[in-house]
Amino acid sequence: MTHVIQNPILRGFNPDPSIVRVGDDYYIATSTFEWFPGIQLHHSKDLVNWRLAGHVLTRTSQLDMRGMDNSEGIYAPALTYADGQFWVCFSNVHSCRGGNWMATPCFVVTAENIEGPWSEPISIGNYGFDPSLFHDDDGKKYMVNMVWDGRQKKNFFGGIVVQEFDVEAQSLIGKPHNVFKGTKLGCTEGPQILKKEGYYYLITAEGGTSRDHAVTVCRSKNILGPYEVHPENPILTTRFQENAPLERAGHGFFVETQNGEWYLSHLCSRRIPNPEGYQFIPDYDNGYSILGRESAIQKAHWQEGWPYVTSGRIPALEVEAPDLQPHPWPSKPNRDNFESTTLAVDYQTLREPADESWLSLTERPGYLRLKGRHYLSSRYEQSMLARRFQAFYCTVETKLEFAPETPYEMAGLCAYYSRNGHYFLKMSADDDGNRLLQIAGNINDVYGEYSEEVFIGDADSVFLRLELDRQWYRFSYSLDGQTWQPIGAPLNSTPLSDEGGPDIFRFTGSFAALFSADIRGQKQAADFAYFEYIEHQAKQ
Repeated sequence: MTHVIQNPILRGFNPDPSIVRVGDDYYIATSTFEWFPGIQLHHSKDLVNWRLAGHVLTRTSQLDMRGMDNSEGIYAPALTYADGQFWVCFSNVHSCRGGNWMATPCFVVTAENIEGPWSEPISIGNYGFDPSLFHDDDGKKYMVNMVWDGRQKKNFFGGIVVQEFDVEAQSLIGKPHNVFKGTKLGCTEGPQILKKEGYYYLITAEGGTSRDHAVTVCRSKNILGPYEVHPENPILTTRFQENAPLERAGHGFFVETQNGEWYLSHLCSRRIPNPEGYQFIPDYDNGYSILGRESAIQKAHWQEGWPYVTSGRIPALEVEAPDLQPHPWPSKPNRDNFESTTLAVDYQTLREPADESWLSLTERPGYLRLKGRHYLSSRYEQSMLARRFQAFYCTVETKLEFAPETPYEMAGLCAYYSRNGHYFLKMSADDDGNRLLQIAGNINDVYGEYSEEVFIGDADSVFLRLELDRQWYRFSYSLDGQTWQPIGAPLNSTPLSDEGGPDIFRFTGSFAALFSADIRGQKQAADFAYFEYIEHQAKQ
């Protein structure tokens, strides 16, 4: 049987893949935006099977995102290996995001082991939001970045800048050089450099990260240019391809296997499939990628000094795998019973690391304890533990033990995209202390209550379930874990997507989350006995 890469290789919210090979191991770094810890790291030995190996930014000293809004934070990390260590460049975008002069501080961190520990960040300028580091064979290193130009009558995407980086001085030195203004596609970003047979190949993302996204290539004999453009740019795109099963393809980089085969990693997204199966609605620019942007790999080859995608410009779902020994990873259990004193690698929190002051696996062994803080629409102090939705058909379940006495105490199960894009099945109480269940949420900055109050007597524990069925979320509950009752009507999943809101800067993905809030500021604790996540091929 032919060994096949099944795309996307990194499902769910995993955009902007930066790939590198070190010996027999392959690694990809992806963006995390406002989610903590920052920058996901994925590991493979065959380019087919991937595992989440860890994260780069695990401490507040490396990453401070307090108060950041939706889709701010970590943009487009670039992963490289040189001098016996890993290097990751990243930007922490905040403040004036999307404005004429937005704040884009950029940094580099290093580690001898991919799983860390990673160093404290070193500043590499504030030019733009997609920095990378190129390690030349003469020992010199160069920062490569896009330039954000806020002047009137100028293109915000002002080109690609290259500047030498002095490792000893831990600073940029010399003069910055704007080496490439981009092609007619515009929105030139995501630059990384590959050197091969005397040429410097500058690979960029162009066309914006939506329907016109693309991978473009240019080359030069000198790192500072001039650069000539690939004769058949873009080499990868789904622009104007209504029936492409992988859309928004762009932001790519190349990797060579041990056996001399070449592959291109890139981001992509998938629309909600039709009920008949893995079919896509042929309605260009009118789909919803509720799982967010994902990562894929295409086979590549070289011809007359230029790289090409072997299957053509449109990315394929199935790709010929390299001539490497298959290396599957052990499967993960569907249920986390919170028996460990450390969180599983799949979980993330919002804007800050998990801390014993609000999240504990030890205060009540065998339970996750979340101490209530702000409500979901806040940019601060969210007591939330979340994992990505990675399939169009999923079931999430938990058991909550909680004793609310007022409407200002609440905890439960959440479908979350952003602080203005979420649904939440909560256990709470009315003004008289009667315990109840209700679905609430916020869609496009409008708070809503999506079910009637369901009173549950003096019950201090309840089972909660969330099902994702393509376009619909469905909540249900049980008081005994056996008999389940639906609550509320099915809720549209499309507002919880990149395309589902009025804010054009939506770059993340949907999560299933456990959550607790105490508006009084008393940090009332909610205990969760387990978190179960099961994917289905179709609705069960």
